[in-house]
Amino acid sequence: MDYKFIQENGKNILKLNILSKKICTYDCIFCPIGRGIRTDEIQQFNNTYDIIQKLETIMDNNIVDLIFINSAGEALLHSGIKEIIKFLKSKNTKVRLLSNGYILNRYKEIANLCDEIVGEIKTVKDIDFQKFQRPVENYSIDRLIQNMAEFNKQYKGKFILNITILNTLNNDEESLNKIRNAINKIKPDKVIIEKEEDKRFTKKYGIEKSELDIISKKLLT
Repeated sequence: MDYKFIQENGKNILKLNILSKKICTYDCIFCPIGRGIRTDEIQQFNNTYDIIQKLETIMDNNIVDLIFINSAGEALLHSGIKEIIKFLKSKNTKVRLLSNGYILNRYKEIANLCDEIVGEIKTVKDIDFQKFQRPVENYSIDRLIQNMAEFNKQYKGKFILNITILNTLNNDEESLNKIRNAINKIKPDKVIIEKEEDKRFTKKYGIEKSELDIISKKLLT
């Protein structure tokens, strides 16, 4: 288990990676973690007890306003995630979960335990989704958006949609219109629009802040 504390609006956030190896429904070429196991099936991990023990020690010795499960891959595929989230909730701790969004509806029983869910959109044309995000077979960008929309329709917590603007992939007018339509369909409580910050990918996919500001205004007004 990897973790670090970050500050967010004056609150102490514990950012947590529960995956000892990368497992994900995608194999994105711009993933900062690198390649791993591509699957949409739950994987068995034997570190659940250790994670809970470490979390108990951390929480006994620190002020923790929120736990952000932001893992090296898709945390919903960890065999012990439900047990981990239930432990955190027993401590009256708020939980935020990052997911790429595709399997949120399939595992909504687990995701619904969280106070906040962060879903993601990067590419929005299916040809780019297949080529650059390299999902599990038979996945599509339309199904991703539909899955997040269906999940959020029944979700009682705060749904945050994180959109990364990538040069040449989704900063053209057609893509921006698709993103706008996705926002309207998913109906998130909050939208975060950002640009690629990883220096390994900014030369090819990065945009200037001025362009990001213009795009953000287009998408959010």
